[in-house]
Amino acid sequence: MEISLVAQLLNDTLNPDSTVVHTATGSLDGLSHFPQFPFSLLSISTGGENHGQRVAAATYLKNFTRRNINSENRNSESNVSKEFKDQLMRSLLQVEPPVLKVLVETFRIIIVAEFVKQNNWPELVPELWSAIRNSNLISSNANCEWKTINALTVLQALVRPFQYFLNPKVAKEPVPQQLELIGKEILVPMLNLFHQLVQKALSTQGRIEMEMEKILLIVCKCMYFTVRSHMPSVLVPLLPSFCRNLIGLLGSLSFDYGVAPEEQCLLRLKTGKRTLLIFSTLITRHRKYSDKFMPDIVNSALKIVRCSTNISKLDFLSERIISLAFNVISNVLETGPGWRLVSPHFSFLLDSAILPALVLNEKDISEWEEDAEEYIRKNLPSELEEISGWREDLFTARKSAMNLLGVISMSKGPPTGTSSNISSASSKRKKGEKNKRNNQRCSMGELLVLPFLSKFPIPSDFNASEARMINEEQKPGYITTLVRTRLLPLYAIPASSPYLIASANWVIGELAACLTEEMNADVYSSLLKALAMPDDEDTSCYPVRISAAGAIAELLENDYPPPEWLPLLQVVIGRINVEDEESSILFQLLSSVVEAGDESVADHIPFMVTSLVGALSKSIHPSMETWPQVVERGFATLAVMSQSWENFIPEETEQIESSEKWVCGRTAIGKAFSALLEQAWLAPMHPVDGEVRPTPTCLDDSSTLLQSVMLSVTGSNAIQQLKLSELLLVWADLIADWHAWEELEDLSVFDCIKEVVSLHRRYGLENFIVGQMPSPPAPPVPRQSIIEGIGAFVSEAISQYPSATWRASSCVHILLNVPSYSFEAENVKQSLATAFSQAAFSRFREIQSKPCSLWKPLLLVISSCYLCYPDTVEAILERYAEGGFTIWASAIAFVCSGSFEPGLSTNSEIKLTAMTLVKVIEGLLGQQNSGVGLSRDCFKSLMEALVRLKEVQDEMEEDEEDREAEEDDEDEDDDSDEDSEGDELEETEEEFLERYAKAATALENGTVVEEGDVEDQEHEIELGSLDEVDEEKVVLSLIERFHHVLIQGHDIPSHVSNKLIDALCKETSNPEFCRNTLKSNSETKQTDMDELGIITVMSATAQARLNKYIVKSILQNENDGVTKDKLSTCQIDYEVTLGKLKSAYRSSYIRAWEDW
Repeated sequence: MEISLVAQLLNDTLNPDSTVVHTATGSLDGLSHFPQFPFSLLSISTGGENHGQRVAAATYLKNFTRRNINSENRNSESNVSKEFKDQLMRSLLQVEPPVLKVLVETFRIIIVAEFVKQNNWPELVPELWSAIRNSNLISSNANCEWKTINALTVLQALVRPFQYFLNPKVAKEPVPQQLELIGKEILVPMLNLFHQLVQKALSTQGRIEMEMEKILLIVCKCMYFTVRSHMPSVLVPLLPSFCRNLIGLLGSLSFDYGVAPEEQCLLRLKTGKRTLLIFSTLITRHRKYSDKFMPDIVNSALKIVRCSTNISKLDFLSERIISLAFNVISNVLETGPGWRLVSPHFSFLLDSAILPALVLNEKDISEWEEDAEEYIRKNLPSELEEISGWREDLFTARKSAMNLLGVISMSKGPPTGTSSNISSASSKRKKGEKNKRNNQRCSMGELLVLPFLSKFPIPSDFNASEARMINEEQKPGYITTLVRTRLLPLYAIPASSPYLIASANWVIGELAACLTEEMNADVYSSLLKALAMPDDEDTSCYPVRISAAGAIAELLENDYPPPEWLPLLQVVIGRINVEDEESSILFQLLSSVVEAGDESVADHIPFMVTSLVGALSKSIHPSMETWPQVVERGFATLAVMSQSWENFIPEETEQIESSEKWVCGRTAIGKAFSALLEQAWLAPMHPVDGEVRPTPTCLDDSSTLLQSVMLSVTGSNAIQQLKLSELLLVWADLIADWHAWEELEDLSVFDCIKEVVSLHRRYGLENFIVGQMPSPPAPPVPRQSIIEGIGAFVSEAISQYPSATWRASSCVHILLNVPSYSFEAENVKQSLATAFSQAAFSRFREIQSKPCSLWKPLLLVISSCYLCYPDTVEAILERYAEGGFTIWASAIAFVCSGSFEPGLSTNSEIKLTAMTLVKVIEGLLGQQNSGVGLSRDCFKSLMEALVRLKEVQDEMEEDEEDREAEEDDEDEDDDSDEDSEGDELEETEEEFLERYAKAATALENGTVVEEGDVEDQEHEIELGSLDEVDEEKVVLSLIERFHHVLIQGHDIPSHVSNKLIDALCKETSNPEFCRNTLKSNSETKQTDMDELGIITVMSATAQARLNKYIVKSILQNENDGVTKDKLSTCQIDYEVTLGKLKSAYRSSYIRAWEDW
């Protein structure tokens, strides 16, 4: 292969003409099959004629490597030859920085596949150290072809994969031997060199060398990746020296306020940032190695946080360093020796570090006006923040300072010896006991933080005594005092600062779990005032309103409802304007209000729905290709209202007046939703492939609205008025082509499918089974019907999305068994059965090797299809796999057996399986000798299914009897549950790791049940007319016709015999006697159905003879005439019984069952 040809094609890929680029790319793909192709790319990336060509070659090589190595073929890494790896290493050590940045990605892909996962490439580590040692800056040889920066960049790529644990199936993963080798061969000598470079860098007075700074930064990155999860043993002795060097680098950092740092200073700042990350990792992950130098770490971090006084003048990187310094102090304070190291500096931290970072500054005001969303994200987040010493998202100094303030406030001083001993004595502690011991000591929040904050008066006319947060007579009520004296008065000030109000809103939201009932009205009154605050002439109040909405949502989340719901609803509804971006947040708040208010807001839902539909209708225009976010949020809110209204049904319909009111409300809601969906779907939106179609947006929420429309139907006239047939046709078309699946996004679609079928069964829908004919001159081919669109959606769900398998399978039974198909529509039903069986069997074949819970719904789908069209389904199964019908029949028989977990659990599942096995056995026995063996296996499973059906029916009767008793005991159970919450055991670190290791193993083995499917496994499935079939008569008919093949001379497993005995004896007047009699006979343990019948007759005969002898003995000694007459009659009855049993025995012996 000529390198010049590849180079020319790479040049063509940079051509502005798309046709030339497409042609060149196709030619390169064709050349990629030649063995020398990657070598050519590597040569061009090193010595190409221009910079663009070299970068293009490196980029194409990266993508080529990813395609060939990161594939599902685990053996693909062997395709990388030693020759190519050697040439790649040489190229990496020589190329220019832009090419190196791309080419090192190729190296990373290869080392992950070969070195990290397979532990191949043994010469890599020694060769890399040799290259580093002999590179231009290390060996002081300016003419050396190896570049030090390149070699260290390769080292960084080599250790980067080890920053994470590699095997989640191991609870405590040891240090990988590859990382130990890197540490021994490269990092140990590199740290000695690092010490020399640091000393040299610190000795230069104000002069920073660019190359040296790059080396320091890359070495710090390598060490960070190395120790982030693991600690190689060879590095432990070098940690003290390494940390001292890092502390020296931190001390050399310079924060020039308002001056952009030069490139050399920028590198030193980046090294400082990486240093603080290393310190946080050592403290949180490797504390036993970091305790000795923790005091020096604290002192260096304290020097950095001192610079927070000028935080508004710092650039982003400098602020990030201060943020990390706060985090390091928080990490230290959460350790055992942390209190002793940090507590002497509490006053300094509060006065000179934390408070300056919290104070409003010029940068905040500018951001408030220019980018309010960014200001809210940084300073007024609506989610509750956890107090923790290490959070990745604490990237601002203010957030980190607040985090440290929280850690200080929650700290309770140095642990006592007693509590320490208790803590070390047991790895498990009860949460209640732990909290009780902690509460015995006052926190620093009470002793230090609150008194410190009390020094700052609020901007009002309140006097100092009223504004104090600390009241000696009310120590337990700190939160109440804080809110009443420091927050609520702000809302009463006539011209209060919006910056203060926004912060007050956020604080109230953070304190939601601690607020008392007595201040409920005042809190909500203040927040509603903030929620409705208009903009000033000079200042926007958008953050005030958003933070108020977030605070109210937090209050509702913490079960702190308003005293009255109507004022809150009026303010929210009144401010919603779809043209305003703020409405997106208000829609979310309204959803929270409706969910929390439940019955309290249900009466207002019809009015709110009508109002919101009117606002949303104005924002849906035919020219829209996608809906704006505010419209999507509006649909989501309407869906929540719809569900809340439907949940309101059971209790209210008991009263006639409320029932009439509810029906009127449901009708109004249905009309409003119908009008909205009509505008969204029936008005043309935008052309797709030459056809005008509606926008496929918000299908899940739209399905909820459509279901609500269907539920409001009370007659056939309403279907026409609401244009339900037209809406359902569009909806079916949309879901048929829908591929934007998410975790729970399809729930409403499946619920809507069930409601559509139910509505059609009650009233009949146009175009439900057979679509309408198009008007001429279009071809006379019916358009897709509603059920055909639904069928396409369900088939796709079964074949592609495991999380939807159970719900989709449930819909299959509904679609096949519930609707009544006319003769003309039979082809539609057959096409549905064909599509469903194909999708289910295809998916089953993918998971066939590992029996799991998903087997059951897939096999039952094929069962329903088979009962409808046995010949068609059998042909489909045989077409998809050789012996496909036998595979499915064996699997369905296995599912019926007791060895399959979770097994058949509902009455309908067992009945469907039993009917299927009968049909399968009939089909197999029609194949003469070819299907006898499988038919007998199916028959044994059929017997087990009948026994299991009897057990399930008995369990259902018992559950019905126990239900009332459970309801009576429910209140007592609730009380005991509340009492037991405090006794919940806290999970230890070892238990946590073990649990996740087991979960990872289960995930890899494919035994994990898909999220959201567990609740669907116990539901009854719809059988339609099959539900009326008497399965026992069908089975008896099967036995009568084929008993000579299925039963004669073939044993039934002992556990099946025992279950049959139990089931048969339950029907007798003395079940225990029957059970003991049959099981006591040793022949019963290994018997077939014929012999079991003979044993039953023999046992009954023996007992009858014994009873006749006893009656005769009593009669001989009896003198009373009446008693003797009765005993004589009894003796005659036993004689008749013995005669019949004797006849039955003869018939059983010769297997003349018809004579019984």
